[in-house]
Amino acid sequence: MNKSPKIVLLLLFMLISGTLTAQKWGYVDTEYILNKHPDYKIVQEELKKLSDAWKNEAQSLDKEIQEMYSQLKAEEVLLTEEMYQTRLQDIKKKEEEARAFTSRIFGIDGQYYQKQAELMQPLQSKIYDALDRVSKRNNLGILYDKAASATAIIWSDPRHDYSEFVLDELGIEDNN
Repeated sequence: MNKSPKIVLLLLFMLISGTLTAQKWGYVDTEYILNKHPDYKIVQEELKKLSDAWKNEAQSLDKEIQEMYSQLKAEEVLLTEEMYQTRLQDIKKKEEEARAFTSRIFGIDGQYYQKQAELMQPLQSKIYDALDRVSKRNNLGILYDKAASATAIIWSDPRHDYSEFVLDELGIEDNN
């Protein structure tokens, strides 16, 4: 009686392990796919323009703060203590505005990352749909992303690389 559940568990384990080893798998390199996609270059250029404009604005604020400090230092001997403290408070207020600007633009949920997500979403959807079609067409049970560090693929056989199939599905030709 005691051996019966063990035998059933052993048979079940063998059945499951046989099924898992028969599963077909492959991988793609989404970084490679993105770099080949013409829309990605457009998104990157637009993000660079926005980033550069916002960085210039942040640098302008920093420069203004430095000028305020320089001016305060130069006029320090001419100012009363009350005037000096008022100017110092103005500088501190400007510094806080600069920090708030940087946080609002480049912070965790900042405008830069929101814009990046907004611009990348249609492209990611296209790539995901192509991945889905390639996986189904090739009867893949598992498809890894070589570019994602979480998968930790140390070595892979190039015959399991489906990146070119995804590029073909997207209608992108590799000119190399």
